[in-house]
Amino acid sequence: MGAHDLILAAAAGSVALAICAVLWSLVQRRHAAGQVQALRARLAAIESRADAAQASAEAFDSALLAVEDGHAMLASGEESLAICASVLGVAPVEPQSIVNALMRADPDHARRLRALFERGEACAFEVHGEAGVVSVEGRAAGALAWLRLSAAVGEDAALPTAPRFAAFLDARSSPAWIAAADGSPVWVNRAWLKAVDAADLDAAASRGLAFDRGADALASEAANLGQQREALRWATVEGRRRAFRVVAQPLEGGGVGVWTTDVTDLEELREALKRNVEAHDETLNHIAEAVAIFGEGKRLMFHNAAFAELWGLEDAWLAERPTHGEVLDRLRQRRRLPETADYAKWKAAELARYEQLGPAAEDLWSVPEGRTLKVMRQPHPMGGLLLLFSDITGELKLKAQYNALIEVQQSTLDKLSDAVAVFGSDGRLRLSNDAFAAFWNITAVQLEAAGDFEGVTELCVPKLHDRSFWRELKGRVADPDPSARAPMTGEVKTADSRIVAYQSRPLPDGATLIAFTDVTDARKLESALAAREAALADAERLKRDFVGNVSYELRTPLTTIIGYSELLEHSGDILSERGKQHASAVKSAATQLARSIDDVLDMAQIDAGEMALDLADVRVGDLLIGIAARWNERTAAAGVSIITETGEVGLIRGDAKRLAQIMDHLMENAISQTPAGGTITLAARKALGEVQLAVSDTGRGIPFHVQAHIFDRFIGRERGGPGLGLALVKSLTELHGGWVALESEPGAGATFTCHLPEEAHAGASQPELGLA
Repeated sequence: MGAHDLILAAAAGSVALAICAVLWSLVQRRHAAGQVQALRARLAAIESRADAAQASAEAFDSALLAVEDGHAMLASGEESLAICASVLGVAPVEPQSIVNALMRADPDHARRLRALFERGEACAFEVHGEAGVVSVEGRAAGALAWLRLSAAVGEDAALPTAPRFAAFLDARSSPAWIAAADGSPVWVNRAWLKAVDAADLDAAASRGLAFDRGADALASEAANLGQQREALRWATVEGRRRAFRVVAQPLEGGGVGVWTTDVTDLEELREALKRNVEAHDETLNHIAEAVAIFGEGKRLMFHNAAFAELWGLEDAWLAERPTHGEVLDRLRQRRRLPETADYAKWKAAELARYEQLGPAAEDLWSVPEGRTLKVMRQPHPMGGLLLLFSDITGELKLKAQYNALIEVQQSTLDKLSDAVAVFGSDGRLRLSNDAFAAFWNITAVQLEAAGDFEGVTELCVPKLHDRSFWRELKGRVADPDPSARAPMTGEVKTADSRIVAYQSRPLPDGATLIAFTDVTDARKLESALAAREAALADAERLKRDFVGNVSYELRTPLTTIIGYSELLEHSGDILSERGKQHASAVKSAATQLARSIDDVLDMAQIDAGEMALDLADVRVGDLLIGIAARWNERTAAAGVSIITETGEVGLIRGDAKRLAQIMDHLMENAISQTPAGGTITLAARKALGEVQLAVSDTGRGIPFHVQAHIFDRFIGRERGGPGLGLALVKSLTELHGGWVALESEPGAGATFTCHLPEEAHAGASQPELGLA
């Protein structure tokens, strides 16, 4: 390549380089112009924002200070800064002077400002100056610390700032929040978050939690209507159902402020009061007294069923809540009220009782129906008047009867010769008769003044010194233990040598009756009677001994006489016929005497209670047949026939010997009363649960005046013997648990019937009788 080419190439390179430099400079210029334009636009935006910030600061009466390395500069709000300086009393108006004044106002403020400047910690507080309050908010941005100062003077100085008010709401124990127009919360306090168990509002919204859907609807309704709304809502908080009074108030600038008040205790008290009132009304409806409650307007607020029934008022009319005056008018129309000459005056006096503060005295109304009503009035605790009507007609009648009974009782006690006193369970003297005062030689005035058992005891001690006796007697009167109030009887001796019988008796009403009786004469008489009884007992014993000895002494020779008379009677031709008759007569008389002695001994045994029955089963038919056979010879000699009627009687449990003895005496009596040609009937039959053994004759009968004493002792001695036969029949029958009856008319014979019970019982010491 030649030099020319090299020159051309160098020239071409230079031209290309120049062109490239021009192009590059054009590009750089265009790029620089774009950057300038961008910077200008950015500067314009910054200036616009600065102007907006300045305008906003001026619009909201706040000054904005920028602090860098401890040096304060005014960013905006010159007028507001001047106001703050005036409030704090700082001159001249310089940002640094104001910051220094804020730090001097309170050590805590200085600590917070240093933390903002050095570590970028946000702060907010208020400084009180001479003319108002300066609110300070501090934030850090990059290397600068920003302070916004707002002054409040005059009435505005007392208003809290938004942060303070938010802190105030946050400190409430009940939920409070600000809701949007649709009711959803946009700000909530800590109580709201605690109630829904959420960390913050965003967490609650993400989980769809709400304090109460009804409260949210109430906030939406308040926002739509632009009016405050209020409601009572129940919500579950911390596992317990609680009542809240919810108030939703539309706020200026939009949104709804909602705050709640926990009224659970109030609502529970309200419910308890409601239940108590209902229970009270129900109780009043079940009492017998008529109750009416009139409110403050004198209208009927409540009445029980007894009120309507007492006055005969219709439930429908009472349900219209008539006034007190209207009720009185209706009762007067129906003649249910007491008769009065001036009804208007009486009614005015009744209605004037609403103005009385305390309960009025009780009244008694005598209504035309003949009833007496007790009327009680008292102010009602909830206003108005409460009226209580009691029909005491029966009570007054019972009281009159009771008073009459007490008077009769007192009169009866006064007529008693015994000293009687009645003490109540409290020891008070209730009743005493005149004999009580006379018995203890005290006056009625002293007795009335004594009052109780202790006082009466002191009056009686001079006559009866034994205080242990009075203490024991007091226990019977006043001891609450029922066992201690058991009846007590006994005898004591007084200082004047009287023997006094006393007794205490508990009465049904808890009172105790005490009676004293002077038994001195009675005891003397008893002693005399006891001595006489002892003498009689000795005489009776002597009589028994005498009868026994005499009977023994007589029976021995009688046995000998009877034996020798029988020997002589059967001696054959040794004795003449006349001698044999004399021997037979001696034997008959001795035998009769022996039987009389046996009767006397048996009666003596019965009287002494020493006769015992030898009980066994006795066939009644065999008994009667044996009796007839034994007496057949004698009846034949007397020309009297015997008829036996045994029937189907069967067995009887008794003493065969004593039953035969009874029948023998009755047969002997019948033979002696029946003339020749007569008839004696032995009969046995069952009737009405008993066995009857009867002996009938067709003799001359028994006179009426003798029948009343026929079973007495020593009756009929004109027929020979001691006259104990029929008396012994009666005693032996009674010893078997039976009794004897007589049926007779003069000239028509006689019938003696022994009634022995079918389920018989012997005497006290004897086994029972029984039939087979």
